[in-house]
Amino acid sequence: MPPVTHNTIQVKKMNVELIKNALKVQGVSTKASIANLTKLSVATCGSILNDLVAAGEAIELEPDEPNGGRPAKKYKYNVDFGCAICLLVKTEGGNHSICYRVVNLVGETLQEAELQLQHIDVEAVDSLIGRLLSEHAHAIAIGIGIPGVVRRGIIGVCDVPDLAGQPLGPYIEDKYEVTTVLENDMNMTVYGFYHLQNFEEEKTFAVVTFPKNHFPGAGLIVDGRILTGNTKFGGEVSFLPLGMTREEQLDQLLTEEGFVRIAVRILTSIIAILNPIAIVLTGELPRGVQLEDLVAGCLKDIPTEHMPELHIQKDTHQEYMQGMAASTLESLTYRLQITERR
Repeated sequence: MPPVTHNTIQVKKMNVELIKNALKVQGVSTKASIANLTKLSVATCGSILNDLVAAGEAIELEPDEPNGGRPAKKYKYNVDFGCAICLLVKTEGGNHSICYRVVNLVGETLQEAELQLQHIDVEAVDSLIGRLLSEHAHAIAIGIGIPGVVRRGIIGVCDVPDLAGQPLGPYIEDKYEVTTVLENDMNMTVYGFYHLQNFEEEKTFAVVTFPKNHFPGAGLIVDGRILTGNTKFGGEVSFLPLGMTREEQLDQLLTEEGFVRIAVRILTSIIAILNPIAIVLTGELPRGVQLEDLVAGCLKDIPTEHMPELHIQKDTHQEYMQGMAASTLESLTYRLQITERR
């Protein structure tokens, strides 16, 4: 593999992110403590800290009382330098809603509410964002979770018909000139679950949803990273060759026998291909009493030693919002990742 070189601007951006992360982790820091954590020189840390303080993103604290020497300057991250607005578009059981949360730059909640709507389209989303931006003028990122396929900010197949085919991401970003992240709901849900597990090392994890009167979908984490695929179609498990039409699939999912049969086929496919540590089933259709049948069905084809833990959890709102907030805040960071092919 040829050597990788970074230009001065890239190196500076990476160093700035290292120092901002150190400030967030340490709470109150000195140049020396940041240098020790980041392995950057004290001079580099001092220069970047001066820039962050001048911009308002870091705060220089009053030094401690002198005790036989010159006290070291102390710094902390300004968590209120900006904020992020996170929206979750939902349609469940015939009810349409947009849940929103405003978070500071370390993910702490500043405001949260749910808006029930008769109808959801681009105008409804736009109107809410406009109102929230007027209330939070220092917002520097917007995240929107969508129950559908999202590619390059454009919505594809979607459970909200009037959002299908709409370039919602570019539209919002161009109109408000604020970094905008548009993501699939299942990807954000699995990302939230994964974050909350606090695994000591990177794992493979899956969440599969079975909503009533909608097609199933999955969010997949492979070795710590969301698996979206070439065209962001990854996780659209309703398109697996289940031996029936899509209309028959919706009908059979509403019966006890049909649900278990379809769910087992989807679960065994995920297990055989990804080998996850655990799979969480969500949505209105899965029930706790079905868990034994689901496990038994999978074990007809999957060797016991490769069988992941199966869990059923109806309410995944907190995990979904956690994933959306984390992804939105990450959109503000500079990340240059170099992966060696193996």
